[in-house]
Amino acid sequence: MEERTQVTQFKGNPVSLLGPELKVGDKAPDFLVVDTDLNPVTLKDFHGKTKIICTVPSLDTPVCDTEAKKFNDEAIKLDDKTMVLVVSLDLPFAQKRWCANTGADRLKLLSDYQDCNFAMAYGVLIKELKLLSRSIFIVDADDTIRYVQHVPEITQEPDYAAVLDAAKNDIVTSQVPGDGFCGAY
Repeated sequence: MEERTQVTQFKGNPVSLLGPELKVGDKAPDFLVVDTDLNPVTLKDFHGKTKIICTVPSLDTPVCDTEAKKFNDEAIKLDDKTMVLVVSLDLPFAQKRWCANTGADRLKLLSDYQDCNFAMAYGVLIKELKLLSRSIFIVDADDTIRYVQHVPEITQEPDYAAVLDAAKNDIVTSQVPGDGFCGAY
């Protein structure tokens, strides 16, 4: 199992990420997760759409909550061929509760709690914490990775402007160190 260091840190302390380092131009790995209704979901379920995939440690934390709300607000500005997926190890029941409490209705929340399949395929499992790192992948309609951002400090928010610009303009870039829906999509 590949282990990467010096990608991100938690409260100033370096942590290790387990899994491969995905890069712009790589074919996005398939994954198996569940939605908020416990239905199985794979990458193939979104083929033909651009996917902004945000991984977060837990929606029950202030930074993750803020990030997910921000992407929910921004999703309305994206075209109908672009969707925002938020993946965490939170239980689907907690994700569904978060949606109800926040009114988020533009995100597809996915839980990787069963076996960390997504985390290991995308290289975002924090070895020391057994949580997902704060990372963002933009995957195009043909399932090719077009953008990668691993937030250098997990307790900080991502660079939203860079992510949204890349999604809207289909910019091929990489920034390293640097129904199942909540509602109607």
